[in-house]
Amino acid sequence: MHTHSIASTHAYATITEMAQEAHDLGLFAIAITDHARTMPGAPGPFYFESLAILPAYIKGVRVLHGIEANICDYNGNLDVEPQLQDNLEWVVASLHTLTIEGEATVEKCTQAYLGLAKNPNVNVIGHSGSEYFKYDYERVIPQLAKEGKLIEINDSAFRYKKSCASNCTQIAKLCKKYKARICVNTDSHYTHTLGRGTETLKMLEDIDFPQERIVNANEETLKAYFKEKNIYY
Repeated sequence: MHTHSIASTHAYATITEMAQEAHDLGLFAIAITDHARTMPGAPGPFYFESLAILPAYIKGVRVLHGIEANICDYNGNLDVEPQLQDNLEWVVASLHTLTIEGEATVEKCTQAYLGLAKNPNVNVIGHSGSEYFKYDYERVIPQLAKEGKLIEINDSAFRYKKSCASNCTQIAKLCKKYKARICVNTDSHYTHTLGRGTETLKMLEDIDFPQERIVNANEETLKAYFKEKNIYY
């Protein structure tokens, strides 16, 4: 539920190719969440507005019209206009080094996530296990849980960013403690990583994380979330 297409310009598959791979893997749904405007090479707002012309199902897979918005300041504001956020089906919000100015301290990042928690349009907090953007997990995760945000456990941390893996495990343990819901995502920039979450799922099994709080654990749990958020399926 966090993927990129060629529209992000540093991803390398079309939406149709991603949907075909999802179909071949037996996935019920994916979210296309190309990068918002302040990421170098990202498409402009008109691209996201025009996603509405796409059919809801491509290759038999529910393809959500989404965006990966950039947290652009340490108050938790995003680089996406509120109206566009509201019109999209799926909003992932993430911190990236290329899209925010100023030194990233633990306190600043904590305030950014606390501010973001109040945004009703955000579904998912993206790859928050970053070592560079470390925050006070004990302060933030209960608030994210209270506001109903999904906390992403990004499998790329276990595949490519081993230094972040321990942070992700700590976050998952606190999500379990504070009854936060999570989303296991691949952050796929090409078809070959879509649906691959083996290492993340093993970690969640090791800590005995409740499957019912993994929103995309299966089709039933995902449909339940869609129903809760009035997302067509």
